Amino acid sequence: MEKLIAKRYIKALKESFDTELMENVNSVFFALAELFKNEKFIQIIDNPNVSIKDKSDILLKAVESAKSEKINNFIKLLVENKRITIIPAIAEALRKDVALSTKTYKGIIYSNSDVDAKVIQELSGSLSKKFDSKISLVFIKNKFDGIKVDVEDLGLEINFSKTRINNQLIEHIIKAI
Repeated sequence: MEKLIAKRYIKALKESFDTELMENVNSVFFALAELFKNEKFIQIIDNPNVSIKDKSDILLKAVESAKSEKINNFIKLLVENKRITIIPAIAEALRKDVALSTKTYKGIIYSNSDVDAKVIQELSGSLSKKFDSKISLVFIKNKFDGIKVDVEDLGLEINFSKTRINNQLIEHIIKAI
């Protein structure tokens, strides 16, 4: 439900800002969404004893560096409609929307063995060319037996598992016999 509501707010934001300014709005909402990871902040926002004005002042203080009357009005609107808790959903939907409009995506490479920076750059370049986008990849070492590339916003997942390749090789050999 939050995602649907967030999309409506995103639509309104897109009508108010051009693509370049949407990237700035995206960074503002990313910072706000980070606040929702702080338990003390959530306790204050969820506390019914804290007045709407105080909640509004807290959020406005957090976005003060943006120096945008439109963002301030947007925050006030969220507070008045008691929609403060959907700020993280708005931030995520805004991030995806900006990535789609600028064709700039972030992905992750998972593997249990180290991947050279040059290989990461080559993978990034190849994927960028194939999808006509700018894709940046970061490496995260984990227990995956092989290599897995995941670009969530594009719905792209490529993986090569050593176990799966071995199983397919055995199956192929068995079929050949």
